[in-house]
Amino acid sequence: MNFDPSHSKRSFSSVGTRPIRPDGVDKVTGRARYGADFNMPGQLVGRILRSPHAHAIIRKIDTLKAAQLPGVKAVLTAADLPDLTDGDAAMYDILDNCMARKKALYDGHAVAAVAAIDARTAKQALKLIEVEYELLPHVTDVDQAFAPDAPLINDTIFTTGVDPKPDRPSNVSMRSQFGHGDVDAGMARADFVVERTFKTEQTHQGYIEPHACVASVSSDGTADLWVCTQGHFVYRQHCAQLLGMDASKLRVTSSEIGGGFGGKTHVWAEPVALALSRKAGRPVKLVMTRDEVFRASGPTSATSIDVKIGALKDGTIIAADATLRYSCGPYAGAWAEVGAMTAFACYKLENVRTVGYEVLVNRPKTAAYRAPSAPMAAFAVESAIDELAKKVGMNPIDFRIRNAAQEGTKASYGPVYGPIGIGPTLEAVKNHPHMKAPLGRNQGRGMACGFWFNFGGQTCTDLNIGMDGTVSLAVGTVDVGGSRASLSLVAAEELGIDYSQVRTVIADTSSLGYNDMTDGSRGTFSSSMATISAARNAIKILRERAAQMWDIPVEDVTWEKGHAVAKGETHGNLPKLSLKEIAAASGTTGGPIAGHSEIVADGAGVSFATHICDIEVDPETGATKVLRYTVVQDAGKAVHPTYVEGQYQGGAAQGIGWALNEEYIYGNDGRLQNAGFLDYRIPVCSDLPMIDTQILEIPNPNHPYGVRGVGETSIVPPLAAVANAVSNAVGVRMLHIPMSPPRILAALEA
Repeated sequence: MNFDPSHSKRSFSSVGTRPIRPDGVDKVTGRARYGADFNMPGQLVGRILRSPHAHAIIRKIDTLKAAQLPGVKAVLTAADLPDLTDGDAAMYDILDNCMARKKALYDGHAVAAVAAIDARTAKQALKLIEVEYELLPHVTDVDQAFAPDAPLINDTIFTTGVDPKPDRPSNVSMRSQFGHGDVDAGMARADFVVERTFKTEQTHQGYIEPHACVASVSSDGTADLWVCTQGHFVYRQHCAQLLGMDASKLRVTSSEIGGGFGGKTHVWAEPVALALSRKAGRPVKLVMTRDEVFRASGPTSATSIDVKIGALKDGTIIAADATLRYSCGPYAGAWAEVGAMTAFACYKLENVRTVGYEVLVNRPKTAAYRAPSAPMAAFAVESAIDELAKKVGMNPIDFRIRNAAQEGTKASYGPVYGPIGIGPTLEAVKNHPHMKAPLGRNQGRGMACGFWFNFGGQTCTDLNIGMDGTVSLAVGTVDVGGSRASLSLVAAEELGIDYSQVRTVIADTSSLGYNDMTDGSRGTFSSSMATISAARNAIKILRERAAQMWDIPVEDVTWEKGHAVAKGETHGNLPKLSLKEIAAASGTTGGPIAGHSEIVADGAGVSFATHICDIEVDPETGATKVLRYTVVQDAGKAVHPTYVEGQYQGGAAQGIGWALNEEYIYGNDGRLQNAGFLDYRIPVCSDLPMIDTQILEIPNPNHPYGVRGVGETSIVPPLAAVANAVSNAVGVRMLHIPMSPPRILAALEA
């Protein structure tokens, strides 16, 4: 059955309502099973030995004493994980990150692992492993690593994206450039110019659940992996390739996920757990400590960004230029490339240029964090935009409205926009009561815009109708933000039945075709499209069964509000048949009724948001208090508005923490000094006001219901909105995130 994914105007009965979340009771009562809640008979405890040095050659590892300790069933080093990547540089980096081979590249890099009968024995075994290191100079700051004389981290890295190709290795793995027009000529015409350099520090996603898995490899080569992940199909592919297994022999089951935000899109310890199980011949459970999560799983990039923007007297931006340096850990990445693409995406620009540099540092391998790379670029650009608006003499909102991208605008990173929501979000903010509320002493208001691409990708879904008329929907996109409820609403909408009759489950990798990772805000967008397709395939079968039951041509049967309806003069008086009635007779009309769909979901539709923030700053201590915060964002179509609001609020809360408190702090020895929630401070309830939300719905023309992804855009504006509020409160432009009290006081004193 051909599936038309284009938007069609329609009224909804289920979509847009707010039913109770299906996983809520289990989660609040403790019945939900997260990664560390799964156990297998005879399982061993896995533990990993990690480097205490930021950069060191591994001269020798002696595991004999650990292996001889009673209760130890397996000891693992890089020698047990041979290179099977066949020249795939990206996969080799994953392998090396899971278990250091020649060098330890950061504080916390795995160098050995054990599996023992209990945690005490495993911990004791780690102490018996003797590692001989040769210390090397290290560099953890992105600007210092960018310098030509910086300690070299990887002598196989030669900068790509430059011509001619360099003949010497460096810490810059890639240069990327985007834009159009003549920036230099445009800047020469500008009446007003703002030029600034901004810095942001490295942050962690801050998920409460640590990485955890249980791995079991059988003697026949088949294996099971239970794991907290955002993409169990991708985990299967990576783990199988790294261990030399057939992917079909590895079944991966995703647990409930206690937060991911991009940090659980990469394998960190899972291949190690599988290798330990294969060597020991027993299941192995491996759970990271909080210290390990911070030291050895992927945080964001730290950045250093130069921005220069010029405008005419009438407020038209005539030229925009940015150079972005993003840290990517000790392995090549593409984080600055994404930052360069998103930096000026909110604006209609005649002359624009962005250049991104990926910079290696002796820190953990960088991972995604909710619209990865975009918040840092938006902080720099939106801060400069605010300053330029004041120079021109315009209200910051009116200045942005004048220059906002619109349908038909050529984006700064290349494509031409279709229907987009940046203009409507700005107009909504301009008219919002928040913008008209009075401010008190030492208080400031800031606003900022943000953009994210949104992704689609490979998606597979099964919809099965039981003989009692209930529906089971099996999807392969991990539920990280409420997608099970949303997809149940979509299935109910298409079939014309009540939401309570649908149950959505996340299928394991052996039960469903391949699905891409739940990232890029693709979960509800792509799986709802596949669900609609599967439901329509099921409806075709339901119509055929009804026609058979009535003994009339299927062309004379339509589907309306959960019922088969006979049409035509000869049999239009036949009573309707409900889905439940047709399902009950399925055993005598041809067997089970199901709908299946496999698609590559295209046209995800870009997303925009505008945020407002009020902040109070104590000029004596530099302490800040967020007084009020408002999010306005385009959802395309809010399938479950409560979940959409939750995504808006969650992104804003994380962005506020990033802007004011959160950062990785490294000592001169290259070791992380605040690897725990006591010293790495994420916001708690008392730090935040109730975050107000306003949902706009500018339909995505490439989705039957007009849906756009919403999960990531909401973290993009907060860094800049908070920075603009603080800058307005203290009268000094803040250039360094997070704006901790010492940095605010230093800015005031300077």
